Amino acid sequence: MSSTEKILYTGKTHTTGGRDGASTSSDGRLDVKLSSPGGPGNGTNPEQLFAAGWSACFIGAMGLAAGKLKIKLPADLAVDAEVDLANTDGAYFLKARLNVSVPGIEREVVQSLVDAAHQTCPYSKATRGNVDVTIHVV
Repeated sequence: MSSTEKILYTGKTHTTGGRDGASTSSDGRLDVKLSSPGGPGNGTNPEQLFAAGWSACFIGAMGLAAGKLKIKLPADLAVDAEVDLANTDGAYFLKARLNVSVPGIEREVVQSLVDAAHQTCPYSKATRGNVDVTIHVV
């Protein structure tokens, strides 16, 4: 850790049973059953959890970008995230799409906010060079 690095938050979870198990957070706020995508069971899956986390973080990053430009984002701003679990020749990998809707703001302005958010969002940074990501302004 560098001397300028400051840990803002650490999410802690305990997971058992893998894709067909359960996961709980250390603070008790998260308590979910897990089930494999398309399989039996009524739990969520890691791809859905990743999509939810990334889209929420991305909206936060858009808010920071909008604040710097003195733009007020509408309450009905939405990011629909799609995270694919893919397989080629036995190798698993992820692909993702973020579909961003910002009603009432010009498309070019939204695109600049999206571009800035994709540079600053920690999830975007974590996937850069590792996951095929497409971002659409809808």
